[in-house]
Amino acid sequence: MPQSPESFLRLIHRARRGRLKVYLGYGPGVGKTYQMLLEGHRLKAQGVDVVIGVVETHDRADTASLVLGLDAVPPREVTYRGVKLQEMDLGAILERKPEVVLVDELAHTNVPGSAHAKRYLDVQEILAAGVHVLTTLNIQHLESLYDTVERLVGVKVKERIPDWVLAEADQVVNVDLAAEDLRRRLEEGRIYSPERAAAALQNFFRIQPLEQLRELALREAASVLERRARAEGTPIEAPDQVVACLSSKSPNAHALLRYSSRLAGKLDRNWYALYVRTPAEERLDAETQKQLAETLELARHLGATVFTFQGEDVVETILRFAREIRAGHVVVGRPSPRPAWRRRLRPSLVDRLVERATGLAVVVVDPLGPPPAATSETAGAALTDEPPQPRAADAPEPAKPAPKATVRLAELLRPERTFFLHETLSRGELLERLASPLLAGTRLDLADVIRRLERREREASTYLGEGIAVPHARIPGLAEARLALAVLRSPAGAESTIDLMFVLLCPEEHPEGCLQLLSDIARLAHDPTKRRALSVATSWKEVQAALAA
Repeated sequence: MPQSPESFLRLIHRARRGRLKVYLGYGPGVGKTYQMLLEGHRLKAQGVDVVIGVVETHDRADTASLVLGLDAVPPREVTYRGVKLQEMDLGAILERKPEVVLVDELAHTNVPGSAHAKRYLDVQEILAAGVHVLTTLNIQHLESLYDTVERLVGVKVKERIPDWVLAEADQVVNVDLAAEDLRRRLEEGRIYSPERAAAALQNFFRIQPLEQLRELALREAASVLERRARAEGTPIEAPDQVVACLSSKSPNAHALLRYSSRLAGKLDRNWYALYVRTPAEERLDAETQKQLAETLELARHLGATVFTFQGEDVVETILRFAREIRAGHVVVGRPSPRPAWRRRLRPSLVDRLVERATGLAVVVVDPLGPPPAATSETAGAALTDEPPQPRAADAPEPAKPAPKATVRLAELLRPERTFFLHETLSRGELLERLASPLLAGTRLDLADVIRRLERREREASTYLGEGIAVPHARIPGLAEARLALAVLRSPAGAESTIDLMFVLLCPEEHPEGCLQLLSDIARLAHDPTKRRALSVATSWKEVQAALAA
C-alpha cells in the first residue's frame, strides 16, 4: 500500500529520536548494571561515543571495575534538608550530547527541585534529543504490579514507573539468574554487606517470592517481544479491548486498575477506564471528589483512555460503551457481601451486569480477599498475573472485518484542519470552526455533526484533565476518520482551562482506528516533550513535527 508523505515524515522524526534499551531483571544482584556496562564497553570498542550518565555500583567490586575506561558526565551535587546528594546531571548530558548514555535505575525518584520528578522523565528528554539510552529496571517497579508485588514479598514499592515506558522500549533484555544462584551471590557478600544480607535472605530474597518475581520478569519480556511481532506483522483484529469499571467510592479502585492494565498488556489490546456518573452523584463531597480524581489520574498514568459518562442505568451505560468499542472483557470490583434474600430483592450491579453481558467476559476482581470463584454466572479472576479465561458461553463473538491500516495523529492532520487561535471563542463556535473543514468532499450536514458532537459531550466528558479536550462522535456515512486541531492561546487576562482541542469524526461502521487515535491523544497529554512542542508551535509543519516525534 503506498505511504503518504506524512507517514514518511513520521518515520523521519522517529529516526531522529534516540533508541531505548532496557536491561530488565527480577531483583537486585541479577547483573543488570553489569550487563549494561559490558554493552557500553562493546560499543566504545566499535567507535561509538558512549558516556555514563549515572551508574550505581552499590560497592560491588565487579560492577565498579567496569566503570573504569568509560567516560562519565559528573553528577550534580544537591543539598536537600541539610544532606548533600548526587543526581544525574541532565543538562550536562544534553549539552554533551553523546551517541549513547548509560542511565542506571530507571525508576529512581529525583531530589525535589530537579527538572523532572522521576528519572524515566529525564530519559524521555534525552531520547527526544536524539541520544540513545541504555538503562536498567527491576520488574517490581512497574506500576501495574504494585499490588502483586506487595502480596508476593510483603513490600510496598515506592518507586514505580508507568508500564508504557517499558512497552515503548526499542529493546528489552531479560537479565536472568536462577533464584538459588541469586541467593548464593547474596550469601557470598557479592550483593550486600554481611549484616544486610542476613536480613535480606529472610525477607525479599526468600526462594518462593524470587521465583515468582522471576516468572513475572520472563513473562513481561516475552510480552514485549510478542507486541513487537504483532506490530511488525498483520495486526489481529479481535474484540478483546478491556474496560475497567470505576465507581466514585470504590475502596479498591487502584488494585482494579492495575489488574486491568496487566490484562490488557497480556492481550496486547487497548484498555479503557469508565466512570458512570449517576444523578445521585451530581454533588459529591470534597473527599470523594478528591479520591475519584486520584483514581482517574492513576488510570491515565497506567495507560488507560479515561471516559466519564452520565446515565441513570449504570449497567446499560457500561454495556453500551463496551459494545461501542468492541470490548471483550469488562473488569469490575467484587460487591460487598449481602444476604441472599437482599440479593434476590435487588440484585447487585455485578449480578445485573453478568446477566445482561451477552458475548462479554465479565471479570470480577477481589483485590483484598481470596481469589473469587468462577461460577455459572461469571468468569471470575483473582488479582494475579494470569489473564482470566472466559468460559465458553461468554466467549466474545468473532470480530467483524475492520480496516487493518493503523492511522496516527500526524497522518490525519492537514494545514486546513490546523488552527492557531488567539481570540476567545465559545465552545459551540470552536466546534463549528474545527468541524467545518472535516466535511469537505462529503454530503454530511454540519448542523447534524455538531449535534452529534454535543450529544457525545453530554454523555461523556471529553476533557482529559491536562488542558486537552477531545470532542468526538461516530458519523454515519463517513468513510474514514477525520481530525482537526486548534492550538488555543487565550488573550491576556482571559480564563481558559483548555489549550489544545482535537475534534475527531469517526466512521460509524469501523471505529477501531479512532479508538487508537483517542489512546494516542491521551498519551500525548502525558508526554511533556510533545506538549511543550505543541504549545510553542506556530505552523502546521511544527505541529506535524511535534506529533510525529
